[in-house]
Amino acid sequence: MIEAHGLTKTYGDRTAVDGISFTVAPGRVTGFLGPNGAGKSTTMRMLVGLDRPSAGSVTVRGRSYADFPAPLREVGALLEARALHPGRSARDHLRWMAASNGIPVRRVDEVLDLVGLTDVAGQRVGRFSLGMGQRLGIAVALLGDPPVVVLDEPVNGLDPEGIRWVRTLTRELADQGRTVFLSSHLMSEMALTADHLVVIGRGRVLADCSMADFIAEHAASYVRLRSPQRAEVTDLLRRDGLDVTEVDGELRIQGRDAAAIGELVGRRGLLLHELTLVRSSLEDAFMTLTAASVEYSARQTAPAGAPK
Repeated sequence: MIEAHGLTKTYGDRTAVDGISFTVAPGRVTGFLGPNGAGKSTTMRMLVGLDRPSAGSVTVRGRSYADFPAPLREVGALLEARALHPGRSARDHLRWMAASNGIPVRRVDEVLDLVGLTDVAGQRVGRFSLGMGQRLGIAVALLGDPPVVVLDEPVNGLDPEGIRWVRTLTRELADQGRTVFLSSHLMSEMALTADHLVVIGRGRVLADCSMADFIAEHAASYVRLRSPQRAEVTDLLRRDGLDVTEVDGELRIQGRDAAAIGELVGRRGLLLHELTLVRSSLEDAFMTLTAASVEYSARQTAPAGAPK
């Protein structure tokens, strides 16, 4: 378990993390989300002792990371995959890390096989692609077979097969009862992986809840309807008290499910060409919640040749 209590980090007059508290429980994947500059990486660095909190605390299994005599056996972390000596081979990189934490050398080949790097284990890591570096970083995180795994943007640079592999791996780790804390900017992937979410913005916790509750609270689903008698259908639904919005020739309706809407329209003998429940996505909910917390927001421009 990971527990943060009033965790704060300031740099001069800038507050990167502002008194956040949350718990990452074992047996599930907890996603850690936030816009760029929200404080995610700073929080993860404090978790593993790379940054010292200005106030508050963060513990793993009830202890500070610095208090573990063999930390790789307790917490496996991927924070910066390219923090490697470029002239050292992948196998040698893992071997010296194993030796520093009293991990049997046989474990090196086990994790190399697990992450798919056995065939390039003797190559210098300076020649590795971004994706290969990510895989080696994950191998380091798993080297001590730790009960707690912390991964910051683990799918960065991976191809579709690699992304699916990371998704399956994190789910398996959680199913084994481990604590898994995972950050990513890929909302579609996080939606398939995480059970629980901690969302921060400008250094503060904005949400701490299950995936389902987060989407339900911050982005509404709607029923999409298309009809050649759009005006008559719109009038009927609004007179029945429903919220109806027209977008690009379709009606978007909130306040009732698709079956009830279809029955209402059918009783009036009006034609329907489409009646679909559109479920909200994690991306929709995330964008809604963090709109006021985005540090860098690009201005939308018209494509070349578009009317001015």
